[in-house]
Parts: sequence; C-alpha cells; structure tokens
Amino acid sequence: MTTIAILFWVFLFIIFYAYLGYGILLYFLVKMKRIFGRSKKVIDPDYEPEVTLFCAAYNEKDYVDAKVKNSFSLEYPQEKVKHVWVTDGSDDGTPDLLKKYEGVEVYHKPERAGKIAAMNRGLEFVKTPIVIFSDGNTMLGKESIRRIVNMFSDPKVGCVSGEKRIYQKDTDSAAGTEGIYWKYESTLKKWDAELYSVVGAAGELFAIRTDLYQHVEGDTLLDDFIVSLRVAKKGYTIQYDPEAYAIETSSASVKEELKRKIRIAAGGIQSIVRLKELLNFFKYGTLSFQYISHRVLRWTLAPIGLLLILIFNAILSANIGFFEFSSIYTWTFWGQIAFYVAAMLGWYLENREIKVKILFIPYYFFIMNYAVYLGFFRYMKGNQSVKWERAKRAA
Repeated sequence: MTTIAILFWVFLFIIFYAYLGYGILLYFLVKMKRIFGRSKKVIDPDYEPEVTLFCAAYNEKDYVDAKVKNSFSLEYPQEKVKHVWVTDGSDDGTPDLLKKYEGVEVYHKPERAGKIAAMNRGLEFVKTPIVIFSDGNTMLGKESIRRIVNMFSDPKVGCVSGEKRIYQKDTDSAAGTEGIYWKYESTLKKWDAELYSVVGAAGELFAIRTDLYQHVEGDTLLDDFIVSLRVAKKGYTIQYDPEAYAIETSSASVKEELKRKIRIAAGGIQSIVRLKELLNFFKYGTLSFQYISHRVLRWTLAPIGLLLILIFNAILSANIGFFEFSSIYTWTFWGQIAFYVAAMLGWYLENREIKVKILFIPYYFFIMNYAVYLGFFRYMKGNQSVKWERAKRAA
C-alpha cells in the first residue's frame, strides 16, 4: 500500500501542477522578475515594416466578404500591408470571390493537401520581412497588426502570438466554456511571455519573421505550434499581446468541440515527438521548463494521472473502508466520484438543452482530457488526416 500511496500523491501533484500549480508558480516568478526590474520590453512605436496578412483558406465562401473588409480596416498603413490568400482545394467559389477584391493576391490549385501544404506553398509568394497568419473565418481586432509589429522592434523576438477570443453568449452550450478556458490560457501566456517566451502560438492569429520560416512536414497537424516553437528553438522568443486578437464563436456543441480537441491532442503528441530536443533543460533552460510545464504535462502525464489516481484512490479507500471519513483517502475518493458525477450530469443536461453552467466546467474539463486519450490512439494508428474537418460553430 505504501507504493500505491506514493504513486497516488505523485500523480495528484502532477495533475495539480499541470493545471493550476504552474500558473501559481509562474505568477510568483514574474513578480520576482518585476521586483528586480528585468521585465521591460523593447517597443518602438515608429517601427513600420511591410507585412503580409496571410490566409490559408478552404471553402470559406460565407466568411470572405466580412474577412476581407475586416482585413482592410485594420489600423496600419495600407500601402505596407500585402494580402495573400491560398485557397487550395476550395470548390465553393472562395477563390473567385476573393479575386473580385483589389489588392488581394489569390493563389489556388484544385488539389487539397491540407493547411500546412498551403502554408508551405504560399510562403514562396511572401516578400515582406514579417508575415501574419490568420484564419479565414476569424475577425481581427482593429489594432492587431500595429500591436504585433511593435513587438518585432525587439530583435530578440522571432514570433508574436495574438489572442484567441470566443464570443460569449448566455445561450452557449457547454462548449461555450471554451471561452473561460481561453481567458485562463491568456493569463498564462501573458506571464509566460513576461518570464521568457510563450510556448506555442494561436493559429487564429500569429506572426513570424519571414526568413525564420522553416518548411514544415506535410503531415503536420499543429502547424502553428510547430512553426512557432521552431522559431523559439533558434534562440528567439515568442511574445504575446492579448490586445492583438482574433475572435470567433464557440463550437456549436461539445460533440463538435470534441472533434477539434481530438485533433489537437493527436497533434500535441506528434509535436512532442518532433520537438523532443526541447525537453533538454541543459540546452534550452527556461524554454524547456515552460514547454514541459505548460504543454507536455497536459498532453501526457496529467490525463494519464487522472485515471490512475482514481484507481489508486479506490484501492487505498477499499483497504480502510469507503466510508471511513477520518481518512484523507476517503475524502479524495468521494471527491473524485462527485466530480465525475457532475461531469455526467453536465452531459445529461447538455443533451436536453438545459443550461446549468456550473456543471459545464467539470464536463468540459473531462472532455478535454478524454480527447487526449482518443488523440493518442489516433496518432498511434496514424489515421488522423492532415486535412481539417471543420467543427461547426455556434450561430
């Protein structure tokens, strides 16, 4: 029982650290850095290089008009902004619609090979020193280009990530909890950037120095993650500005959100394998610490630990009696049972379109970690397509 007890506490600590403990530690590390006056960033408001706003789009006909108008309304000298769209595989009229707009470069071929193939091909047409990637179905905040570019005035910055925002509505399903999750993630990213570097950019809006782009393997699932961290591997930092943002609606349902999470989880495992050098603390120091704490644990030991602590806790509780409330193991066991009951109740109410948002939190957390298991098996089987299966978005 001693070994089981030790394993229980080890995995409980890993889970706590991965989801909350790292955030607490990060907060104090950033506070310490501020006290010693080492957290100031180099920002030159007069820095105005040419930039390319790049969209790899597949069948985005319904969003083209709003997206183009949004792109041309952004606060930055328009003569310094190039607009490049790669629409490979689109067969809904997206390329033809885009060609009607003056100042938009459209590159199209009928074969669909996935987003990363479109990015690799499209970067050949980018001639500006900075390229800003954005999705075709997301709208950008008015100052997004300006704020992103300002950060590149620091020569140590190789990549800048914007913030992904989710429209919050009272009628949102449990998938609307995604917005709460992203607010927490946004806080962690701000602190990560202040400590040293963000660990991965948001694909909805991020930018890199064009000459740092590396051709990415055609079967890559998380292009934004791989592209940004390969920039960081070269010794540059990934910075973050939450006021440079892309906004979209949440997934239409948890079922739709689960599809997205499974793909991200499969891509996460693939990324850990391809970025295995970043696990080397001796070579990458603070970046490795942030990468493992913020990303690797959530895609590996934390989800495994959630299952194991339930099993270990059940064994420990059975040994002393499930209703022996003088033992901490009894309280932790029934606490876990209550959590999963709440998650199941959230699922039940979601299916009956009854909104009890407090129950959506455990349900969404469960779905997040369940998706890691499904994503792992999908990655091991090698049957995750590089072509995105679009998750339906809430109206």
